[in-house]
Amino acid sequence: MSTARTLYASSQASATAGGQVSLIDVLDRLLAGGVVVHGHITLAAADIDLVDLDLEILLASHDKVVRG
Repeated sequence: MSTARTLYASSQASATAGGQVSLIDVLDRLLAGGVVVHGHITLAAADIDLVDLDLEILLASHDKVVRG
């Protein structure tokens, strides 16, 4: 016997432990909590670094960012 548990930000959405999760449910969960993506890109030619970028991208819902 499995019990349902809440896995998503939406109060109406829940799944059992073995249930399938759709892409929209994953996006809902990520945007509700917010995600920060860090990256580093180096463009080089002939072993000479031409461009060096450090990136940080915040993905979150608007109300989450405004509330702080």
